[in-house]
Amino acid sequence: MSRVFNFSAGPAMLPQTVLEQAQSEMLDWQGTGMSVMEMSHRGKDYMSIAEKAMADLREVMAIPDTHEILFLQGGASSQFAMVPMNLLRGKKSADYINTGAWSKKAIAEAKLYCDVNVVATTEGNNFSSAPNQSELKLNPDAAYVHYTPNETIGGVEFDYIPETNGVPLVADMSSTILSRPIDVSKFAVIYAGAQKNIGPAGLTVVIVRKDLIGETITGTPSMFDYKTHADNESMSNTPPTYAWYLAGLVFEWIKQQGGLTKMAEINERKAGKLYAAIDGSDFYASPVAINNRSWMNVPFTLKDAELDKVFLEEAAKVNLVTLKGHRSVGGMRASIYNAMPEEGIDTLVKFMAEFEKKHG
Repeated sequence: MSRVFNFSAGPAMLPQTVLEQAQSEMLDWQGTGMSVMEMSHRGKDYMSIAEKAMADLREVMAIPDTHEILFLQGGASSQFAMVPMNLLRGKKSADYINTGAWSKKAIAEAKLYCDVNVVATTEGNNFSSAPNQSELKLNPDAAYVHYTPNETIGGVEFDYIPETNGVPLVADMSSTILSRPIDVSKFAVIYAGAQKNIGPAGLTVVIVRKDLIGETITGTPSMFDYKTHADNESMSNTPPTYAWYLAGLVFEWIKQQGGLTKMAEINERKAGKLYAAIDGSDFYASPVAINNRSWMNVPFTLKDAELDKVFLEEAAKVNLVTLKGHRSVGGMRASIYNAMPEEGIDTLVKFMAEFEKKHG
């Protein structure tokens, strides 16, 4: 069987060695005679898996003891509501930075619970950049500041962490988490859907400052209260056990690669190769401002959009798949998360040059 280079934005590629280990343990995890997905989430075997995954994530991201790690269900989109429910804490408004499709979804949901102050937006340039710090019109009395460090659809990435002058900072890191080291202490909440750099869909990681847990708005369902999950080690109800197990294997894999410092080095090199191919040609173009180009999601257009379908068909013949841009943007998009090997980038760059020579 030949594995393809899958450039999907999510669910995305998983490291092959992780899949092979899961395959070898599918029917019998370490002599238990059962699959991980058959285990009781409260049994000692599964608890050992869950605890190790938590510990490895804390180690890999250097998460301080001031922060709780929660493994939840509901996708990152559920956090669009859970964040205001848990962080308003008696205040009436929150600040949001609007840099694309996922920011807009977060803003729309937050408006159900509080007044939303959009402190900066790049909608005027079709979300092709992120605002500078000086452009943020922050409210010092806001309950929190929310932003999306990397917009998966538009391929726009912040090249800095916003300074909020003490107001809690919240980040939807779904498509950039684990791609490089970050200072977790600067954030009140980090949340991320798993299906890009963590593992399969179905798991959501939430990293929340402990002092912000325990004061929700009136009417918050218990399963939307961070305290419910923190008090029960994310086991208040049955968690997505197999996704949690696979995430643990990915955390182990990252450690084996040399941790996030090494991942950053590899990811920067991969992205650099692809952007160089785009910039070195009149046939391809990037719509994103150079200082805001994402390492994880690389959108690009062809000089003649009529060739898009042909590009995708010919790419698939050499095992380069899921390159079609999001329907709201068009063109192409190569999502090159941690699990995308450098060989995949080299193959894509070579194909792009050959396609240009043939059709340019």
